[in-house]
Amino acid sequence: MRHFHCGDARHQQFREAIHAMRSGFLGGPFGGGPRGRGERRRMFEGGELRLVLLKLIEEQPRHGYDLIREIESRTGGAYAPSPGVVYPTMTLLIDMGLADEQQSDGPRKLLAITEAGRQHLVERADEVHTAMARLAALAKVTERTDAAPVRRAMQNLKTALHERLSQDGVTRDIQLEVARILDEAVGKIERL
Repeated sequence: MRHFHCGDARHQQFREAIHAMRSGFLGGPFGGGPRGRGERRRMFEGGELRLVLLKLIEEQPRHGYDLIREIESRTGGAYAPSPGVVYPTMTLLIDMGLADEQQSDGPRKLLAITEAGRQHLVERADEVHTAMARLAALAKVTERTDAAPVRRAMQNLKTALHERLSQDGVTRDIQLEVARILDEAVGKIERL
């Protein structure tokens, strides 16, 4: 059995993935929220969302909607913060002098990081790393547990069965051959 040390990156990713599952951002036996039975917890602790937003605008100036979509993208679609949390946090970043508004096309605020914001990220580099790693860990868990290709294949199978077996002239031999093919597929899946 392998023992992990506190600094082991794989161990840290595993812990963060388990935290994400238990926090209710994924369904299933560990999850909560809309797909599980547990109590839904917050994705970010304390000021972590502020740090994530600041890190994202350090990469490039962004609108609030862009920030929401970028977080959703970085979690593999498993989590998107609500506008009711993101926009007040953007205002807080401006009030703290960590970000400022830039001229943009349209009425949306385009947020850019200030020098004080860059320094804030440097001073809290460990917290920033932890928060960003949580997004990446959630994306990995989502990728491993996303059954979209399987659901697509099952839908294709259902359609093919319906189309073929509803045709005129389907004999008992055809039905038995379909059953044999399905049983063979089941055996192959069980041996994976």
